[in-house]
Amino acid sequence: MPHSMKTPETKAGGARRTVRVLDDLDAVTAAGRERFLAAAERAIRDHGVFRVALAGGSTPKKLYAALVGAPIDWSKVLVFFGDERCVPPTHADSNYRMAREALLSKVVIPGSNVHRIYAESGDVRAAAQEYEDELERVWGLIHHEMPRFDLVLLGMGPDGHTVSLFPGTQALAETKKRVVANHVEKLGAWRITFTPPVINAAREVVFLVAGADKAGVLREVLEGPRDPQRLPAQLVQPDDGELVWIVDRAAAAELAPRA
Repeated sequence: MPHSMKTPETKAGGARRTVRVLDDLDAVTAAGRERFLAAAERAIRDHGVFRVALAGGSTPKKLYAALVGAPIDWSKVLVFFGDERCVPPTHADSNYRMAREALLSKVVIPGSNVHRIYAESGDVRAAAQEYEDELERVWGLIHHEMPRFDLVLLGMGPDGHTVSLFPGTQALAETKKRVVANHVEKLGAWRITFTPPVINAAREVVFLVAGADKAGVLREVLEGPRDPQRLPAQLVQPDDGELVWIVDRAAAAELAPRA
């Protein structure tokens, strides 16, 4: 499938950033599937298990559907979620429900391998702490150690948010907690979300971005001045991992051309 490849860039701290511009959403999905399969194969080969954090949104949903039937040993995959809305798991807005319907109910994965956020509990801070404790338990973490995901999948909203790190919200400044309850004033709602340190501890972080409505903010995030309070996606800078942006031509329309 024809596409143009942006040149890899090295970011502060030594992390490598690559921006791939592909023709359309189908091509973004295919490239995302390729990255997912490669990350799973590498992780299972290296340490016997693939720990992945899933994203919500329409672009990741298309990827999940494309993974049904993929050559993955799902018994060795541990699934987590980067954020969740405070709704029951059967609710139409639930990220868990979307992933379950698109992928998890269609592959042979043990229920104990799927770690959802119990965001419907009514006590948002307790729900965040429970998920924090779950990460601690699975990885055997102590103090403020961060889990090292093999892959974190992310989307980006037209306002520059990713997971439930929204512009101007308190969670943007978190440096020690792994999971927090984040109040999003413009939505009048609470969300449970990973914090920036968890994302940045990952071995690989992949953004999937498609659509003309993302063009302006994508240019600002990738090429504009650093302003993470306004553009939270800029906080994603892996400490010792790879950052890959897979975007379609519509979303990339305002990016500066590169050789």
